Order: sequence, then structure tokens, then C-alpha cells
Amino acid sequence: MNLLGIDVGTTGCKVALFSLNGNILDSAYREYDVQSPQPGWAELDAATIWEDVKAAIHSVSAANPGADILALSVSSMGEAVVPVSENRQILGPSILNFDSRGEEFLADLAEQLPGERLYAINGNTVGNHYSLTKLKWIQVHQPNLYARTYKFLHWSSFIAFMLGADPVVDYSLANRTLLFDIHKCDWSEALLSDTGIDRAKLPDPVPSGRIIGTVSADMAAKLGLKKGVRIVSGAHDQCANAVGCGVIDSGSAVYGMGTFHCITPVFATQPFPHLMIERGLNTEHHAIPNRYVSFIYNQGGSLVKWYRDTFAAEERRQAEENHYSVYPALFAEIPNKISSVVVLPHFSTTGPPYFVADSSGLIAGLRLETSRGEILKGIIEGIAFYLKEVVDSLPETGIQTEDYRAVGGGSQSDVWVQTCANIFGQPITRPEITEAGTLGAAIMAGVGAEYFESYTQGVAAMVKLERTFEPDIYQHELYQARYQHYQQLWPLMGDYLRDLST
Repeated sequence: MNLLGIDVGTTGCKVALFSLNGNILDSAYREYDVQSPQPGWAELDAATIWEDVKAAIHSVSAANPGADILALSVSSMGEAVVPVSENRQILGPSILNFDSRGEEFLADLAEQLPGERLYAINGNTVGNHYSLTKLKWIQVHQPNLYARTYKFLHWSSFIAFMLGADPVVDYSLANRTLLFDIHKCDWSEALLSDTGIDRAKLPDPVPSGRIIGTVSADMAAKLGLKKGVRIVSGAHDQCANAVGCGVIDSGSAVYGMGTFHCITPVFATQPFPHLMIERGLNTEHHAIPNRYVSFIYNQGGSLVKWYRDTFAAEERRQAEENHYSVYPALFAEIPNKISSVVVLPHFSTTGPPYFVADSSGLIAGLRLETSRGEILKGIIEGIAFYLKEVVDSLPETGIQTEDYRAVGGGSQSDVWVQTCANIFGQPITRPEITEAGTLGAAIMAGVGAEYFESYTQGVAAMVKLERTFEPDIYQHELYQARYQHYQQLWPLMGDYLRDLST
């Protein structure tokens, strides 16, 4: 028997087939583009991406015709929803979290739902990146679509529904709407009443790892799947990443090193709202029962991509022509010592605690002898420094982070992971499978189908660790001093950078 994990992101979807001991047997990836019909708009063509997901599933099933798939589950991006009819027709595109639509409702919502009141119910504060403002925009500006919609489904729920499952949503994704009561594990009647969103338009919430249907006979035939494949409720992609690298208990944290770097700590007791709000941190259900997560994030791989395209355009062109990655060669140029430059990673809107939108990136300390590799080293140091500010304040909330697991594309670089370990002064362990979203979804599928008695058993069976990067204590002490220099940049340069960004 095998398990199928599906991960649907903003720019691509991946489907992977796993054995029950965690070996990846096959995978398929499909990339797609974000659409921008008007300036400031960002959406996905749900019909096209549904075809991409089906094609990826069919690719894996066709290459493994004898695979006996016990169950599948879906990990997905957070806030975006898809409007569907009761007979599983797609009614419109999916508005993404960074789309500007919905900003007009923020002032009224902030007045109706002041910070601590909303946080006490939902674990978040008002922002335009959540589902609520997009639903309000559709309700006001596309009333016919709103009226025709049977359910607005997050992407994990949408893919499962199109495969044949009931229209439900797991707790972690429900939380991304701003309408979910994190304590009652249900939609908040108070928040629905305050915002005017109809409960009937929302799917019923369920825990992750729950059987929610089987792949329909018609869909199974089209995709090359055997009859009776069970569909299990999935999770928000950050939660799935955590499961896929074994971060399931308090004191452990994912160090996600993708387009954004995101540290996801796990905790069992919800901190006081004011302690989280002042740090810009949310509280969200983990895929694991009775566990919660929060997200500490900022730009990550996107800055290294900018560096590649700016400082190594010719190397990139050659690499693409000859079908190899340029990143190993670029990271080989990084010096062993701390960089001579300090980078403020405000190249676009930042993450917590400040969520700065009106700033600019800064590279300080450039000299004639500064090498290209030192600039890259400064960039990866600056990314870690930004996250460190929040991580260092976590003990006051009661959240501990002692066991880090590195996943995502950046985690494949030994230099990058070691630099992070040195800056944080904490060991960071890298699993064998660093693209953890599909593995996490597969483990959820195994738990839901009751092949595994618990997440603990599923992780023990399927997650394998490759190596641990121990911090260099001497380097850590040097980084503590450099971190103090980094902390001075924003207070010193904030007003100027704001003026420069306008």
C-alpha cells in the first residue's frame, strides 16, 4: 500500500507517491502563473490549475500502475478560496492574499473588530491578506457570483471536493478567514454577524486527518486511480510542512527556507493575546490535535533570487541552457567569515513584528574590496537576523523553540543552514526529504485512514533525518555583535527609507 500527498501552492502544485515507510516512489510537478487582470489584482485561474493538479496525479498514477493507494490528502496555500457550485462546477477565479481587493473594508473592520477582541476569538488581527476582505469584495462588487456560490473553498478543500469529498475545511485553513472561533473549533456566530458573511457559504470545519470521502468512480477512472481511494482532510501548507519534517510537539519548530523564510513554532497552550499582538504573531491550529502554531516570516529565497538575477545573470543563462542549478556555484563564493556588509531585508513588505510596507532594502558597508560572495553572505545573514528579533522574544510568551528542522529549497545548501545555526546558536536538523509539504499530506492521509494510530507513529515511520548542523560557538558570539549593528539600521534609517520608497 502507498499514500498520495498533494501540495498546492501559489505558483505550482506537486503530487508525490510514498511508501508506508516514507520512501518517495514518484512525483510530478506543474507550474502555473498568477494572473493580474488589473493593476493590484492577483488571482489564480482555478479551472486551469484544477487541470494541472489532475495532470500531475495522472502522471504519477500512470507511471505506477500497480500502486495500491490507501488514501490521499492535500496541503495548500492559506487564505485564497475558490467559489464552487453544489454540483462541483468552478464559478470563478481564486483571489490571492496579496491582491489589493478588499482594502476598502479594512478601516470599518478594524473598528468593528479591534485587535484583542478579534484575536481572543480567532487568533489573528485584521489584515487584507485574509479571506474575509476578499469575500466582502465579492459580496459587494460581484453580488451575482456571491449569490450563486454554494461554498467558498480553500484550495485543500477545493481539490478534495473536486475529487469527490464532502465540502469541508480543516481548522488551520478555516483560521485564515478571520471568521473561525479557535476555541470552539467552529465558525464564530459573532464574527459572521459583525461582518455580514453567510455561514451557509462556508464549509463545515473538521480536524486535519479526518476521512471526508472517497475519490469518485468517474474521477478515479480519469486519473488512473483504483476505486475506493480515501480522501483525508489536509492542512495549511505550513502545518503540513511541520508534519512532514516531524515538528509535531511543543518546543519544536520548522525553519522553512523557501521563497519566504518562515519559522513555525509548535505550542500546546495559547499565549495571552496582547503578548502575541505586540510581536505581530498569530495563533493557528496545527494539524496535530491540541497543538497550535504561529508564523515568523520574511522574504527569504526571493532575495537570493534577486541577487542571482542582478549579480549573476550570465551564470544563470548558462545554467539554464545546460540544465543545471547555478546556486551551488554562487554559494561556493560565500566566505567562511562573517560578511563585511549588513543587509536590511526590506525589499518588499516585511513580516512580523512590523509588517513594514513603506521601506526599502539596504546594503550597508560596501567597499571597493567587497566581493560578490560577501554580498550574498550578507543577504542570508540579514534574512536570519530579521527572524531572530521575534524568536528572541518568544520566551516571554511561553513559547519555546529548541528543536529546529530545516525544509524548503534553501535547506539544501549546507552553507545556508550552517549560517542560520550559527546566528541562532541552536542546532538545526535537516530531514532527508526537504520538500515536506507532500510528505506531511501523506502522513495525514495515513493517520486519517487509520494505518497509523497517531501522528507520532506516522512521523516515526515516514520521516527520516539526514544530519544536524551544530552551531559554531565562536561564530555565534561574533554574530551576536553583528546583530547589534543590524538592529541599529531600521531606527537610524527608517524615515529616510520611507521617503526613498515613495
